[in-house]
Amino acid sequence: MNIYVELNKIIEYIENNLEEKIEYKELAKMIGVNEYTFQRIFSLICNISISEYIRNRRLSNAGQELYLKDGKVVDIAVKYQYGNSTAFSRAFERFHGIKPSEVRKSPEKLKMYTKLHFNELNEASKNVEYKIIEQEQFILYGKCKITNNENIRQDAPEFFKQVKNEYGEPQYGLVEYTDKERMYVKSYWVLYNKNNKGLEKRIIPKSKWIVIRINSQEAKDIQNASTVFYEDFLPSCKYNLRDLPELEYYHDEVTDFLIPIEDWLFLYRKSQSFSRCFWYNIFSGN
Repeated sequence: MNIYVELNKIIEYIENNLEEKIEYKELAKMIGVNEYTFQRIFSLICNISISEYIRNRRLSNAGQELYLKDGKVVDIAVKYQYGNSTAFSRAFERFHGIKPSEVRKSPEKLKMYTKLHFNELNEASKNVEYKIIEQEQFILYGKCKITNNENIRQDAPEFFKQVKNEYGEPQYGLVEYTDKERMYVKSYWVLYNKNNKGLEKRIIPKSKWIVIRINSQEAKDIQNASTVFYEDFLPSCKYNLRDLPELEYYHDEVTDFLIPIEDWLFLYRKSQSFSRCFWYNIFSGN
């Protein structure tokens, strides 16, 4: 499946239904994943959440209509799925910087948020080798740093080094997000298999995991592998993600990237490079 072809179909569907209620689960069906996974894929590839994209397109169109057709604010609010004119006016002013009542006096201030379009020749071409495991609930211990999208690239390696100097070589890293679509980073964790004074307990629920090996522990290499996974691998394989943090397991100068999944459609494919014993050792701390 070419994800860019499918995204163009989704964009067209959204464009044709801006005046209707748009169900994310219906959009997710178009690429064969669940709602949560779809939102994650969309936000990563488009660099905007699906909810923000739809809101921006509606408010962009609403501004043009208020100017060109001189429509009533309440009618435009209802047309673009706002419950009342007050909520619409607040959203409109945040987006355009002017109130709906000021449009005809200051049309030059209106913003135009154009429809997304993807180059369909950008076909996924990268091969991803992976392993699927099922793991019971386990416990890690670590320290957390509050951060955000702008600062995490600097905060994460600095905090990792700081915790490492105090407690020794960490086994795991973990990133938490503020929203379900994982657009905005909330915090970064450095974690250990064993407890030590000053560390916070972190329970990792029972789950199935996709595991991808990265022959590096450099942040840029891990980030690149994550991009390949979400843009090339996930849309094609139809795995459904769980709303759990992703883990990075550091060992032997490599990193194992662990992504939690709900279920899978393809059970037979197996990686030949990892042994059952090795995966037991990851979680047992041996």
